[in-house]
Amino acid sequence: MATAYKNINQLWAAIATQTLKYLGLKTVVISPGSRSTPLVVAFAQESPDIEVISILDERSAAFFALGRAKATGLPTVLVCTSGTAGANFYPAVIEAKESRVPLLLLTADRPPELRDCHSGQTIDQLKLYGNYPNWQAQLAVPTADMEMLGYLRQTITYGWERCLAPIPGVVHLNVPFRDPLAPIPHQDKQQCQSLELLQSQWQPEEFFAAITNTTQLSIINPPLPILAAWQECDRGIIIAGVAQPQEPQAYCRAIAQLAQSLQFPILAEGLSPLRNHANINPYIISTYDLILRNSQLAEQLTPQIVIQIGDMPTSKQLRQWLSRISPRRWVIDSTYQNLDPLHGRTIHLRQEMGEWRSERVKEGRRERNFLQMWLSAETQVRDRVEKSLLEIGEISEVKLPWFLSQSLPPATPIFIANSMAVRDVEFFWKPNNSQVIPFFNRGANGIDGTLSTALGIAHGQQSCVMLTGDLALLHDTNGFLIRNKFVGHLTIILINNNGGGIFEMLPIAEFNPPFAEFFATPQDINFAQLCATYGVEHELITSWKQLRNKLSILPTQGIRVLELQTNRQINARWRKENLGKFAANIQFNNSDKSRN
Repeated sequence: MATAYKNINQLWAAIATQTLKYLGLKTVVISPGSRSTPLVVAFAQESPDIEVISILDERSAAFFALGRAKATGLPTVLVCTSGTAGANFYPAVIEAKESRVPLLLLTADRPPELRDCHSGQTIDQLKLYGNYPNWQAQLAVPTADMEMLGYLRQTITYGWERCLAPIPGVVHLNVPFRDPLAPIPHQDKQQCQSLELLQSQWQPEEFFAAITNTTQLSIINPPLPILAAWQECDRGIIIAGVAQPQEPQAYCRAIAQLAQSLQFPILAEGLSPLRNHANINPYIISTYDLILRNSQLAEQLTPQIVIQIGDMPTSKQLRQWLSRISPRRWVIDSTYQNLDPLHGRTIHLRQEMGEWRSERVKEGRRERNFLQMWLSAETQVRDRVEKSLLEIGEISEVKLPWFLSQSLPPATPIFIANSMAVRDVEFFWKPNNSQVIPFFNRGANGIDGTLSTALGIAHGQQSCVMLTGDLALLHDTNGFLIRNKFVGHLTIILINNNGGGIFEMLPIAEFNPPFAEFFATPQDINFAQLCATYGVEHELITSWKQLRNKLSILPTQGIRVLELQTNRQINARWRKENLGKFAANIQFNNSDKSRN
């Protein structure tokens, strides 16, 4: 930090970066600009242990940082200059809040005397992100004073902690700087004397001694008991919703332990790790959306209680069914957020999905008929889905998730884009033992930053995959600008149906105009040319065999796009004609049927 004593801004920035290093920061993402110069210089020169990545577009930078935080579970720091630069972080801030991902934003700003006077590149940055941050504050203007350096250290430390607890999310620190911004000596004699005095008093070991790497600390939750109301019920279900646990195998085992103790089926969302650890969970129901389209079957399979783990699954059919039957429901999640959009008879258990106390349900009392009915329906519907998808020979977006669930190399991270792709995953992703790791942005469910988030997740990993539609990719093509800084590999499986396929499933599709222009919004982009512009590898996939060969062994470096051209009208028609048929005429054996 010796060079920092030439300039109070540089000393201030060096204290901030060193504090973050002691706290455990691994990655900082910086977008270029002038006002943030002290922070940029400090991160680039003072902290060799921190990976510093420069990304031109602030929106891409923010989603890339979001992806890194998702992959690591640690806060990623974002740095930008003053003005509207920070406003471009907003979509990622919203997603991070809603999906509980830790981000620490450092937005450089003009000092107070240059605000509200039409000074260039100056806007009101205080509370720029409304109520979305866990915490937000404006730092003091840098001052050459030991007590103020202590204030800076403690404020940065508190901001880091609030990124992680009690609910992971966003912290925004607005950081004003006066000139000079570059690391040059002050011309002011008094400033120079103050800095010299500070340097003579400086004892770094003592100054940073109290900082604990809080990322190594875990909150220990005592095991929850299996509640008496659950033990006394023969007709219960477990819903394993949208989840990105840091330890997916332990998460799956905990749910399996609960299900086997209670003899409850597990309705496992396509974005849950349970579908990729099927050997751990023998009671998985993956076709619940299709089963519930049969109203008679839905009535027969009505539970008395529901245990929901994490966020509600994507399925509209499931949500409507739960609203209609209004069972008693427990939601297990460690945060203090309301995770019941259905406003039902719900009790929140504020607990991690961990171990359960080993009380056993009394032998001979547990009635298995309800469980067997669910498992029988799953087997029959899954068999029909398998047969139907096997008959599809041409490239088809409805078959793609089913195909990927059986074709990706073991333990491959896959980022799944929103809109139609995530719904087809819920419909058709086949339970398997591949330990594939699903990632997604289901906080706000938008298509902002799809590519950048996937690149952030993949950065530093050996090989990752992304499944996306054409509009979601086009919405974030600036993410390709990251390619020269990107370490690792990302294969982008692009469903190009020239428009918004999800809108074909909505009633508005029957009204054209305005459907094509304002909803489907076809873009007619040549993706081979687009990829060539960014220096990204591109290949058109025309057969399932070709795709299987491309996925059997994934590359370890670079970015490539595997484009599958499909017809969104044909696929929408297939869904409309088939989704409601898979559960038709399901037959139960007498031993499967529950007692009336």
